[in-house]
Amino acid sequence: MSSLSNPDQFTEPFDVVVVGGGPSGSSCAFWLAQAGWNVCLVEKKTFPRVKTCGDGLTPRSVHQLRAMGLESAVAAVGHRYDGLRAHGFGASLEMTWPEHHVFPHYGYTITRFDLDGLVATHAEQHGATILTGVEALEALEVTAGAPGRLGSAAGVLVQDKEGHRAEIRGRYLVVADGQNSRIGRSLGTQRVKEWPMGLALRGYYRSERHDEPWIDSHLDIRDPEGRVVPGYGWIFPLGDGRVNVGVGLLSTAGAWKGVNTTKLQEYFVAQVGKEWGLSEETSEGPATGGRLPMGLAVGPRVGERTLCVGDAAGTVNPFNGEGIAYGYETGRLAAGVLGEALVHDDPTRLPLYDERLEAAYGDYYRVARAFVRLISEPKILQVCVASGLRVKPVMTELLAIMSNLMSNSHQGPAEWGYRAAASLANVMPERAWSALFGRSEVSPT
Repeated sequence: MSSLSNPDQFTEPFDVVVVGGGPSGSSCAFWLAQAGWNVCLVEKKTFPRVKTCGDGLTPRSVHQLRAMGLESAVAAVGHRYDGLRAHGFGASLEMTWPEHHVFPHYGYTITRFDLDGLVATHAEQHGATILTGVEALEALEVTAGAPGRLGSAAGVLVQDKEGHRAEIRGRYLVVADGQNSRIGRSLGTQRVKEWPMGLALRGYYRSERHDEPWIDSHLDIRDPEGRVVPGYGWIFPLGDGRVNVGVGLLSTAGAWKGVNTTKLQEYFVAQVGKEWGLSEETSEGPATGGRLPMGLAVGPRVGERTLCVGDAAGTVNPFNGEGIAYGYETGRLAAGVLGEALVHDDPTRLPLYDERLEAAYGDYYRVARAFVRLISEPKILQVCVASGLRVKPVMTELLAIMSNLMSNSHQGPAEWGYRAAASLANVMPERAWSALFGRSEVSPT
């Protein structure tokens, strides 16, 4: 990893500067470097570093890591699991990941402490310049974007922990600095507040069940009096003596503003503590959390010479809260478009990124946003979960939809149901869904 001790090394502009070393930024840097482009990635933390996350890799994530040549490295550190075990309203069901002609039928759990440095180092090994412990303070020579377009910049001003500063310039700038993106906001990004926002909290516990072959999802959390409270919980075995235990909440829930996520986590730990061995004694420290913009809720994502990827573009899947796979995928999509722009010396190709995002996720996220509005109704959720968890074929098909593991070559109930929902989502305006369920959206900032 490079440093700023010799600022003369940055006098020449890079082909691409990437701000942020998470899944989207490191993926983008890897694919650009592998193609032979001169790319610099700037990450304010030093790897390995702690990152709040559920630490679960679905088959979509594994597919991207395999494509980068990293699955064996992940397998050596992480824990392989077979599928999802869902619980809710008195029912439970174990479901393996669906067979697919592209994606594997298994996933891994691995902490971001271990994972993110692997990908960034891999990008460096393929020729990328990686600056860690270096913060992007501001974008350079910012110009406002046209209506509906991101602003552009010539690079970023950066500073390391010793106070050394440098200007890192590039022909193109990729914004990958997460859901709180300072650089993105300076270039004009905003969140669509009417669309779902996730709020999550997680902690680590020691548990004898740390190596189970399932990740667990609990769709009803109850307070000490046994009343169902808004939110869902998860337990992800890490295979290293620990489990990742967390809770999540969607902004579509009417009680969003009244929910204390620390209390929600306490309720959930009390609910599952006995069977998993969770207690103050087995806790590895205080839980941490954050907000997750979802469903491409952040934009604009394309400027004259700029692109936003990953959480900085709000790419988390509203169906299941998964963000890592979509970070890897959008980083790769951005690298492909930037490669075309560089080959042809033609920045007007950058809008292809928006077109490819729409092709990959547009219909799917419209359906997802409608779905989370539907299940935010407690009575509907209870009926669907209590009934569905007793009919395995139905839940298996729903798992394929929620994890975005449908198949183009196989036309089963999941694919048919999804196409019908997508058609409805395309003709029914977003605001109509809220009207249908008799209320307006909660819009946390």
